Amino acid sequence: MTPVTPHAAPDPQAGAAVKAADRAHVFHSWSAQELIDPLAVAGAEGSYFWDYDGNRYLDFASGLVFTNIGYQHPKVIAAIQEQAGRLTTFAPAFALEARSEAARLIAERTPGDLDKIFFTNGGAEAVENAIRMARLHTGRPKVLSAYRSYHGGTTTAINLTGDPRRWANDSGAAGVVRFWAPFLYRSPFYASTEEEECARALDHLESTIRYEGPTTIAAIILETVPGTAGIMTPPPGYLAGVREICDRYGIVFVADEVMAGFGRTGKWFATEHFDVVPDLLTFAKGVNSGYVPLGGVAISGAIADTFAKRPFPGGLTYSGHPLACAAAVATIGVMAEEKIVEQAARLGETVLGPGLRDLAERHPSVGEVRGMGAFWALELVRDRETREPLVPYNATGEANAPMAAFAAACKKNGLWPFVNMNRTHAVPPCNITEAEAKEGLAALDSALAIADEHTV
Repeated sequence: MTPVTPHAAPDPQAGAAVKAADRAHVFHSWSAQELIDPLAVAGAEGSYFWDYDGNRYLDFASGLVFTNIGYQHPKVIAAIQEQAGRLTTFAPAFALEARSEAARLIAERTPGDLDKIFFTNGGAEAVENAIRMARLHTGRPKVLSAYRSYHGGTTTAINLTGDPRRWANDSGAAGVVRFWAPFLYRSPFYASTEEEECARALDHLESTIRYEGPTTIAAIILETVPGTAGIMTPPPGYLAGVREICDRYGIVFVADEVMAGFGRTGKWFATEHFDVVPDLLTFAKGVNSGYVPLGGVAISGAIADTFAKRPFPGGLTYSGHPLACAAAVATIGVMAEEKIVEQAARLGETVLGPGLRDLAERHPSVGEVRGMGAFWALELVRDRETREPLVPYNATGEANAPMAAFAAACKKNGLWPFVNMNRTHAVPPCNITEAEAKEGLAALDSALAIADEHTV
């Protein structure tokens, strides 16, 4: 681990006090409270953060895949400070410069006619409101979502989610129907090519619609490129096929771009890779790099017209908060000026993609490498031939020991990883330098030797 004192000398006593207060009073999400040991963070800048002992970590998780421009970008901080000096907060029913400008800049970058922006405080609320819009627009109750997905922690969003975090929260009565989206490496359709996987996945989706009753289905929601569930880039033609099915049955197509949006895949939005325009697009995270909580829904003309003379029955006290919107305006400006979207694309093509594939050639624990831009996943396996995962699905405790050992090795090498089930994701800031990316790859190389010890 690399010792560093970026802005102050190490202060273990201060770190211990922060940790003690956290353990006494902070209730952490998705956790058994007595079984966690949160790191006390002293500061962060660019692609790095550090603790009170002076240990520095290269953040290959971008927080929770939201610091697309890294930590503490001076232009965004200055914009937040300037906005705080002018107007710190105001109710959402008024027209404000920061809010209007953020909406304009987002609408300029969304595909097609997604020109109306409904602001939320984050991604889950964006999904919640997008589904409400779809149901009211169509007058239908059901929503289809994929098994390998994550859409957020609010009631509707968690019921739409496919991963195990849904289980304890599943009402079983939310009007959600799940289907299998394409994933050739672990194909549920016994496909051997991307073309077969695409065709069979679309046939499966349409069959699900027919058996559920097309006139009962309001929306299909898909992460354009699924994030936490594994960064499975859809095969060519799949999203276009979903768009065509939605058009045929009068179903609203919702693209969840909360994680994949704002440069993460090397485009402003991942839908651009597939030349598809959804009816609703949810966003958050990278819109302002998480500097102040912000999310939203980009709305098509047809759905916006539904609420032209009919009130939309939804709202949030902090919708379009001035500080959050000012941060978004500055972030979008920085991304354009510094060509961060283009940098993410180049990073994926020339550094991350080739570097991760090189690791796969040398480490038997790597079953597959997949991704684009600054959005990659390594599928870790016990056996490349059988593709048995390195740990079982939703493993905990001793069953998860190989992945826990791998993650610990990453941190020992000064790399903070994004680990989920049997995968590690390489999702650094989109403006990480080539040298920093190679530093991360070297740390992964070393840590994968630990994973290799658990292969057959």
